[in-house]
Amino acid sequence: MSLSDASSAGPQGQPPRGLERPLLPGAMLGVLGGGQLGAMFAMAARRMGYRVTVISDAADVPAARHADRVELVDYGNLEQLAAVAATIDAVTFEFENVPAEAGRAMAAVTRVHPSPDVLATTQDRGREKAFLSRHGFDAAPHRLITSHEELLEAVEAVGLPAVLKTASFGYDGRGQLRLSDRSQLDAAWESLGAGRLVLEAWVDFTMELSVVVARGGDATAAAFTPSHNAHARHILDVASCPAAISEEVAAQAQEVACRIAAALDLVGVACIEFFLTRDNRLLVNEIAPRPHNSGHLTIEAAATSQFEQQVRAVCGLPLGATDPMSPAAMANLLGDLWSDGEPDWAAALAVPGVRLHLYGKASARPGRKMGHLTACRPTVDEAIAAVIEARRRACPQPLTAE
Repeated sequence: MSLSDASSAGPQGQPPRGLERPLLPGAMLGVLGGGQLGAMFAMAARRMGYRVTVISDAADVPAARHADRVELVDYGNLEQLAAVAATIDAVTFEFENVPAEAGRAMAAVTRVHPSPDVLATTQDRGREKAFLSRHGFDAAPHRLITSHEELLEAVEAVGLPAVLKTASFGYDGRGQLRLSDRSQLDAAWESLGAGRLVLEAWVDFTMELSVVVARGGDATAAAFTPSHNAHARHILDVASCPAAISEEVAAQAQEVACRIAAALDLVGVACIEFFLTRDNRLLVNEIAPRPHNSGHLTIEAAATSQFEQQVRAVCGLPLGATDPMSPAAMANLLGDLWSDGEPDWAAALAVPGVRLHLYGKASARPGRKMGHLTACRPTVDEAIAAVIEARRRACPQPLTAE
């Protein structure tokens, strides 16, 4: 799905006023962060003829293996970041848990997409919820909390059950607790650091969906088909596309994702996560201002992957088509699979049509994302069965639950 919200278009055949000139292959692109999202961005960029600098606070990172250059930086050293940015034509992010000031320091000397303002909004749940409310996007009832007294007041307003979350630095279930009884409040307040928190009403949902959306500097947006996300231990386990939802709900999710991108004035890629309630309403859960785990299946299953789309958006190129070419599924490979040594990849790849992506992380540990499997099949159910079977064959011994 694509749409344009451009309001400052110039004469016919010319770009909108103030639009940055396109960066063509050969330009140097920077990615802040060295994890697997940075690695897959770098692979897409280099395939298209761009050079890539990875800006990281650690040397042995997945993205370093696919970069032309690695710059070791302290994310809090603004002078150092600005000096590195001065050697790069455009910078993007692969994760949002860096100070927004880091982005602002780089934006003073080069293009930074998404903008540091987008980073500041989406890296803090309080600011993100306020943004959604301000622009009229439906989300679960919530309250921002800065004291124990405000927690008690929030429970009165929101009710129980509810989910208490840290306002920042939370992902894959970290920094959040489900509350079902008032007797849990004191311990929950102390457990999460007694700091800036958000209490959200518990949503009775039928499924979690996500939509990866790209938006260019010309205000044209393109949304991928919604994927269905199944979680285990609060971590994405299997993503599948297209989700088993009506055409109307799918179109609404894509339209809302495009409107959120426009409201943020996003240039780049973001993932909008939704709850689909039992009465078929879509509630926005979170915004990630970067490619997303659930979008990895676009590498094989879509006309343009989320990572190529990120390159296109950041460089000011026309966005690619987002049409799915086949039903697909992706299964995460967590460090638990390595508990008895290297998994049996030959057995996994014996499942027809399955593709293996390993991130090259230095060590495996429980819950750490080490790679993923994808499969494209005639139906979603067949694709899901293929990746689950391949993962089972990779580690035939049942894993011990934590």
